[in-house]
Amino acid sequence: MRKIAARLAAMAVVGFARALTGVLPAWRGCLPATRQRVYFANHTSHGDFVLVWTVLPAAIRQRTRPVAARDYWGGGLRRFIAREVFDAVLVDRRPAETGGDAIAVLADALDEGASLILFPEGTRNCTGDLLPFRSGLHRLAQRRPDVEFVPVWIDNVARVMPKGEILPVPLLCGVTFGAPIAIEAGEDKQAFLERARSALLALKPAER
Repeated sequence: MRKIAARLAAMAVVGFARALTGVLPAWRGCLPATRQRVYFANHTSHGDFVLVWTVLPAAIRQRTRPVAARDYWGGGLRRFIAREVFDAVLVDRRPAETGGDAIAVLADALDEGASLILFPEGTRNCTGDLLPFRSGLHRLAQRRPDVEFVPVWIDNVARVMPKGEILPVPLLCGVTFGAPIAIEAGEDKQAFLERARSALLALKPAER
């Protein structure tokens, strides 16, 4: 019954998100593909991974797992939504305090054949720019250099789900996929993170 409920909930989420936001994907730098990828995106709302997950074709969506914070999504109804509906990978945002290894958890998910959706800023950011990327993106690329890292810009979702609000506000949103990048031989952390951040910023729409 839980699996049936989760499947019905997933269908409802996809339909609701599309109806509310009119979201359409723009595959600017690559085409949809079932090959393994890490989609890394800007982060302005708890609804971010829902938008990215929603616009992926069904065959890709079924094998793509959002990465979410355990402290927010780890209990009660939120846990059911994260684990059963989205099959999210829950990680500790402060692994140094808990003794966990978030990158090992993500690498294990990749080893199981999943693609991932993650947010390298590490926290929600409504400034309109990007915060410096955390080192985890580089560490994951080092561990799995054969995986494509695809930048994804999410536009307007912060105004659909403003921070602190419970009910969403209908508003058109866009999700733009850029050209995949991969870590280069000998590329250090700072160079890779700056290149990844530049690839994501290049997808940001011009100011209206």
